[in-house]
Amino acid sequence: MSSKGDGTRAVRAGLPEPQQYEPTLPGPVFAAHYHLSGEPAGPYTYGRDSNPTWTHLERAIGELEAPDEDVETTVFASGMAAISAVLLSQARSGDAVVLPDDGYQALPLLQAQLEAYGVEVRTAPTGGDAQLAVLEGAKLLWLETPSNPGLDVCDVRRLVEAAHAGGTLVAVDNTLATPLGQRPLELGADFSVASDTKGMTGHGDILLGHVTCRDPELAAGVRRWRKVVGAIPGPMEAWLAHRSLATLELRNERQCANALALAEALAKHQAVSGLRYPGLPTDPSYANAVRQMRRFGSVVSFVLADRETAERFLSALHLVEDATSFGGVRSTAERRGRWGGDAVPEGFIRFSVGAEDAADLVADVEQALATATGES
Repeated sequence: MSSKGDGTRAVRAGLPEPQQYEPTLPGPVFAAHYHLSGEPAGPYTYGRDSNPTWTHLERAIGELEAPDEDVETTVFASGMAAISAVLLSQARSGDAVVLPDDGYQALPLLQAQLEAYGVEVRTAPTGGDAQLAVLEGAKLLWLETPSNPGLDVCDVRRLVEAAHAGGTLVAVDNTLATPLGQRPLELGADFSVASDTKGMTGHGDILLGHVTCRDPELAAGVRRWRKVVGAIPGPMEAWLAHRSLATLELRNERQCANALALAEALAKHQAVSGLRYPGLPTDPSYANAVRQMRRFGSVVSFVLADRETAERFLSALHLVEDATSFGGVRSTAERRGRWGGDAVPEGFIRFSVGAEDAADLVADVEQALATATGES
């Protein structure tokens, strides 16, 4: 499928060879154990180790992460399970790891756990490739680009080159971009990681994560960690995720186009400040984004005057759900400061753009802004 487009690849990814009278995508396999006589020589022995439904999904994700390359993907019960598997399978007491200080809200929890295990954790912002300054001697560099929720983009190739020169492994959290927007392994990373709860599955109804590696030894460490902690996805969740991948390109194309349209509209509104979207030519991260991203994601962030204005804005929206998470086909937005932990103003809005008609969505946002600011 090397010459095929993203849409064709997404629709066909991970499907088994056709068999007469069998479904194109086999249903979920529910099994804690399998028939097993003699020495265990086959691929399926026990439900915590392997499952045919996982196999199809892992192959599908691998085909999207690195088309026509030999890679290994491991799926997990959640994005945090996938993130933890990389960091905790690699870092040992006395090692140093580098994390972004503006990344996903749960990273500080993982930082505390690493430090409890005797791992030194260094942090720096995503923007300006600032993690380079604290990289020396680290075992692992963790990148999140675009960052969540601030949407800064770092130069992955530059950071990978510096890291590998010093013997440091590189993992990229690619949740916001998805493999259709950015392929970390092509940019030189050792691990591509994502919460598939978000854009990969796109319907806000399952929790899932994955890790993809080229190096079989690194992949084996990640897979071993999944077995040890039992952070396995259910077969129904894995099957639903595989089914959802068929529409990934359709959803992604529409959502990214809508996100740009919304960002362009917000840029004209006087009540909006701090607007960020990597695909906007005026965005500080645009130069990096166009070098390494093929699509710029479905998330737009901006700041309203204060907490009260932000709450009025969210309450006035009709087509947009006030909910956390992102990447779904239905638009959501939230005042991110309600959770604490993110260094954002009280009026900071993280807006996940869905697949509605762009004109309807922009009109809804504009009327909500007018209501929130007293212009209506």
